[in-house]
Amino acid sequence: MHQISEQSVAWNPPAPAEAPAILRELAAMAGVRFNGDRPWDIRVHDMDVYRRILSHGSLGFGEAYMDGLWDCDRLDQLFHRLLAADVDCRLGGWARVRLLGEYLRHGLFNLQSARRAFQVGEQHYDIGNDVFEAMLDSSMAYSCAYWQRADTLAQAQHDKLDLICRKLELKPGERVLEIGCGWGSLARFAAEHYGVEVLGVTVSKAQRELALKRCAGLPVRIDLMDYRDIEGRFDKVVSVGMFEHVGQKNYATYFDVARRVLDDDGLFLLHTIGSHVSVGRTDPWIDKYIFPNGKLPSARELAQAVEGRFVVEDWHNFGTDYDRTLMAWWANFERAWPDLAGKYGERFRRMWKYYLLSCAGFFRARQGQLWQLVLSKRERRPVYRSVR
Repeated sequence: MHQISEQSVAWNPPAPAEAPAILRELAAMAGVRFNGDRPWDIRVHDMDVYRRILSHGSLGFGEAYMDGLWDCDRLDQLFHRLLAADVDCRLGGWARVRLLGEYLRHGLFNLQSARRAFQVGEQHYDIGNDVFEAMLDSSMAYSCAYWQRADTLAQAQHDKLDLICRKLELKPGERVLEIGCGWGSLARFAAEHYGVEVLGVTVSKAQRELALKRCAGLPVRIDLMDYRDIEGRFDKVVSVGMFEHVGQKNYATYFDVARRVLDDDGLFLLHTIGSHVSVGRTDPWIDKYIFPNGKLPSARELAQAVEGRFVVEDWHNFGTDYDRTLMAWWANFERAWPDLAGKYGERFRRMWKYYLLSCAGFFRARQGQLWQLVLSKRERRPVYRSVR
């Protein structure tokens, strides 16, 4: 009988099945390969990944990652390449039909109505303060840092908060309204360093609870409130990282509220993520898992909403700083994960990693922008000089 050598019966696992041609072609446009060996290549563990991408687009891609069906050593580099090549706009078939559904959903329905206003607070900001305390710096600022002169996240966030206060020309004793106050980072900073009185509003119970503790002893009030219900009169108005939750159907209402409560000589600073082009939808994965009902404005949409309500005193873009901010947040989260793992589990870790690093790629590809607008009423008498 023929002798079979030990070497000839050694088992070698089969190579992963080749991706469908359309997916290979799309990936190649971005210089990405399925089952390649470069840090940004996609390593497939289960062939179901391909079906999910073809049938559910970016939602299926993200959910397959959360379920451990594929991996990538550098998600930030992967998404930078995919988004720089606009691959997200090229997928056809059923994914494009689903994309049309998202356009219709955002166009026909007010996804950010007063009735739904607290949904993002409950789903995202209320997941657990421990996650955000681990990820953010000690200021608890959950928005793009300003890295022009900074080497650390803490310094960059300090510089961002101070930049906002200087742009608003804050003076001791002024009343400031903060629409979307987070965990109180700006309210605390402005009260401590500029001697102002602050009313902050949020739709997150967890944020309000921690913000009250962090601002104890300062002239700061934190209310659980939708922006449409704000009353009173303020010397300055500021909104940092909240406008992304307003929705285009509500832009007029939002700016009308800000105009109504702002003193005639006052200033309004709006800090928001923006899209490089006007889009009628939100990425389905981000909408489902991270920021429900969100919508990024374009420059055109913002200008149209502001026109006739405010004068644009300054428009500052430092979107590339968000890439560095997100990478710093991921590094903090990754270091803290051993202390969080027992409570949140592996699927949450993969979800959070996908969120932070895909967003870093989004800003690195410059699809994402970060704008600070300083707005005033036409009635304002003092001359405004912008600062950096």
